[in-house]
Amino acid sequence: MTELLEKAIEKLKTLPLSEQNAIAAMILVELEDEHQWDEAFARSPDLLAKLAAEAMAEYHAGKTQELDADAL
Repeated sequence: MTELLEKAIEKLKTLPLSEQNAIAAMILVELEDEHQWDEAFARSPDLLAKLAAEAMAEYHAGKTQELDADAL
């Protein structure tokens, strides 16, 4: 376990049980979500490579534009 994680857990131990449980639930959901993404990417490497190649082809053909974060 990292020092940072140990420090976070020590602080969590000082919280009321309901808050500890809420944070634990959020962490578990995040970990499961990450696991599902990893599995999805592992099952479709060919599709991801194809999408990346298409994106690069569009970029090289001048069919893309720079993202304007202010316009979002």
